[in-house]
Amino acid sequence: MKKKIVVLTGAGISAESGISTFRDSDGLWEQYRVEDVATPEGYQRDPEMVLNFYNNMRRSLFTKEPNEGHRQLVRLEEYFDVTIVTQNIDNLHERAGSHKVIHLHGELTKGRSERNPDLIVEIGDADIHVGDKAPDGAQLRPHIVWFGEAVPNIEIAAALCEQADYFVVVGTSMNVYPAAGLIHYVPRTAPCYLVDPKAVPISRPITIVQEKAGTGVKKVVDMILRDLMK
Repeated sequence: MKKKIVVLTGAGISAESGISTFRDSDGLWEQYRVEDVATPEGYQRDPEMVLNFYNNMRRSLFTKEPNEGHRQLVRLEEYFDVTIVTQNIDNLHERAGSHKVIHLHGELTKGRSERNPDLIVEIGDADIHVGDKAPDGAQLRPHIVWFGEAVPNIEIAAALCEQADYFVVVGTSMNVYPAAGLIHYVPRTAPCYLVDPKAVPISRPITIVQEKAGTGVKKVVDMILRDLMK
């Protein structure tokens, strides 16, 4: 039976593919107020603006490609049972070849019913407009977990972390909860690795590679494979 690896990824891995982040000084938060485009209240106030915001993000996504950080994680699947737990709403992990991806904050390429959050539909690169309906007749909205909404996949992710033989963190500040709390579910015996160009405070022993994902993930993958071959 293959050992299990859980990889938690954040905006930093997608930034190298040219996807704007919300928290950098030149990120999307500089152009829009969080309250306007990433809360249920903002959506209720101006659904058309919010839909257009995500339509633009979705169109932009399909002009981007996975980078070396995404591709290096796929290498591990030959030897390990790998699950990617991502805070990102893009599909770059899937397009790079990762087979098991859990999206904590939703997916740009899906919509869901305003009435039933479990009624999720694939939309690919299509826009969503006011008046577009989900199969239950309710307005279709982006399948995005907005601030103030529950994170339905967090319990699944926590259960996987409890079984992890290795835990890898890539491109996240570890400041966004509940995702940042996942590391506390990882067994103390499991080696942990962090790839990020910025210093990230972690409250447990961890191997830090202070580089961007494109180069840093390869170093971590090489370390884990060497450990496996011992």
